[in-house]
Amino acid sequence: TLSPEQAVQVIRAFSYFSHLANIAEDQHHIRRTRSHDIAGSKPRRGTIERAIQRATEAGFGATDLTGFFNNAYISPVLTAHPTEVRRKSMMRREMAIASLLDRRGRGYWTPEELREIDDKLVRAVLVLWQTNLLRQTKLSVRDEVSNGLSYYDYTFFRELPRLYANLEDKLTTLDPDLDLAGEPLTSFLTIGSWIGGDRDGNPFVTSDVLRNTLRMQSTRALNFYLQELHKLGDELSMSTYIVEVSDDLRDFADRSPDKSPHRQVEPYRRVISWIYARLAATQKSLNQATPIKEPAYPAEPYASPGEILNDLEIVHTSLVENGSEALTRGRLRNLRRALGCFGFHLASLDLRQNSDIHDATLAELIEAIEPGYNYLQLSEDERIARMTEELGSRRPLLRPFWSYSEQTAKELSIFKAAKAGQDAYGERAITTSIMSNTQSVSHLLGLAVLLKEAGIVNPEGASTINIVPLFETINDLRNCVGILERLFEIPEYRKIIDSRGGIQEVMLGYSDSNKDGGYITSGWELYKAEVGLLKLCNRHGIRLRLFHGRGGSVGRGGGPSFDAILAHPAGSMNGQIRLTEQGETISSKYTNAELGRRNLETPVAATLEACLLHRREKPVPKKYLDAMDQLSAHAYKSYCALVYETPRFNEYFRASTVIEEISSLNIGSRPAARGYIAAILERLFEIPEYRKIIDSR
Repeated sequence: TLSPEQAVQVIRAFSYFSHLANIAEDQHHIRRTRSHDIAGSKPRRGTIERAIQRATEAGFGATDLTGFFNNAYISPVLTAHPTEVRRKSMMRREMAIASLLDRRGRGYWTPEELREIDDKLVRAVLVLWQTNLLRQTKLSVRDEVSNGLSYYDYTFFRELPRLYANLEDKLTTLDPDLDLAGEPLTSFLTIGSWIGGDRDGNPFVTSDVLRNTLRMQSTRALNFYLQELHKLGDELSMSTYIVEVSDDLRDFADRSPDKSPHRQVEPYRRVISWIYARLAATQKSLNQATPIKEPAYPAEPYASPGEILNDLEIVHTSLVENGSEALTRGRLRNLRRALGCFGFHLASLDLRQNSDIHDATLAELIEAIEPGYNYLQLSEDERIARMTEELGSRRPLLRPFWSYSEQTAKELSIFKAAKAGQDAYGERAITTSIMSNTQSVSHLLGLAVLLKEAGIVNPEGASTINIVPLFETINDLRNCVGILERLFEIPEYRKIIDSRGGIQEVMLGYSDSNKDGGYITSGWELYKAEVGLLKLCNRHGIRLRLFHGRGGSVGRGGGPSFDAILAHPAGSMNGQIRLTEQGETISSKYTNAELGRRNLETPVAATLEACLLHRREKPVPKKYLDAMDQLSAHAYKSYCALVYETPRFNEYFRASTVIEEISSLNIGSRPAARGYIAAILERLFEIPEYRKIIDSR
């Protein structure tokens, strides 16, 4: 009985109520966690403290744990699959409300102070109600990059160094002889990103976008360091009239261009001033960006993050040697860790493209130098032979001054931009090239050849990037072991693996396998693929790193991260894991810093338990495996009967769900669910003349 206008108001009210209830629930969980910690209760499941406690109870000492973390690699990856429909303005209003609720729940307030907080809450909710919930315009890739960078300000810059500091303190408590101040843990937990590098299904990701993404990321990182250095210089005001300094620091200060008479007896400030000036010069040189505060004098830029870390090490050592060790445990410690985590690149960016695009690119490159060759018509064995030959050849495939198609030129420019990005920001700037829809050995060899043309892989087989197959469909998961077995036997490819530390990364697709075969079969085939890949890599002396494309809704493999990691086959991680952070889960997990720290802890705790405790588990009994095979077979048959064999199912699905409405929302830069392909085919199928061709086939 509601009018459309009334219905909209009711829908808005329930939508906002849900958001406010979520904020209140988050604050409730934060209060419970804080009360639990204050009370000194038993560490909670899913925390690093609980994982370390369980490991020590199992007989692992501080040295064992330190060795584990120094050889681990854990990377949450922010993906370019935006399903977050809320505007940034909405999220900022919600953050303000969360902050007020947090403030209200802490301390003892006078009635007047409490009334002031409540008044602010009322105003904040009113502004939220009067703010448009949905975007009215479509996002660009640059907008997505900018949104992704905001989570560094909210959480990652502060909480990642804090997590490392707490972990090192826990290990030192277990063994006071550990020198984690002099030799900190390696930065095993790092943030990755697809935003600005994932062009599978997104035609708007170009080489210009890639270059701009790298520049935006680096600018954000260096601005943070500059802010922290400015504050650090303000803190380290010690005078040589009162304290001694090390010879190295005195020499450093004497060489500083900072000759201000006000700081002549404040060597730490003169040193920090020089470091700031050099980093400001780095910001200008690398990113053509103006530093947040202009330095007092010109200086030479740093060539690498290692150089600035060496300078900060001189500051650290001098403080320790002269009775000021407590001063190394605050901003200086966190700044050094941030530099180790984020470098000059901020986040390691992944490239991703579909195998069909790479095949077409290779075919055109070969056709340009050998007209009539027709690479796409070759058998798989012939393709493997040709790609293997190209990998070892010093002759470039690229033909100078040749006019390639728009698609091929675009692909080539992406790889060239990636090489330039590594040269400018370091190899960690772009670490991975993912091949979607990997279905053959030649697909991966072909990607290696394209990387070779850009100078990322050299003719000797050394690579500065990981070549990662993505197995997505049920058949791909069933065939992945056979594909990689043949690949590992090719010497030219084995050289690439060896140049990457003997690690082969493999990405497993949860969303597409779920859509392809249903929930039960998807989960079971993923499990079996992991078991098979682990056995294969062990046979070949290769270390396996699995990249799990999961998160968000159940259909994408979502669920509690801690339980999901523990559920993987024993030994399948080896301390190495990457996992996607998808869409709306990014904002729900990392907008609030305290929740963000807990969500960063979870994969660390789970990986530690899975690798140290679960590796001792007995093999799964065969009767259980057989039972799952039977369940999966029944589920697969039922799913296929519904989705693929039911007449007019697609028509029913579109009519009974809101898929069309969702696809019209402004939730990202890419075409909705690769809908441009579906739209082309839909129109094509409506043409009788073409339908006759289909029927004849």
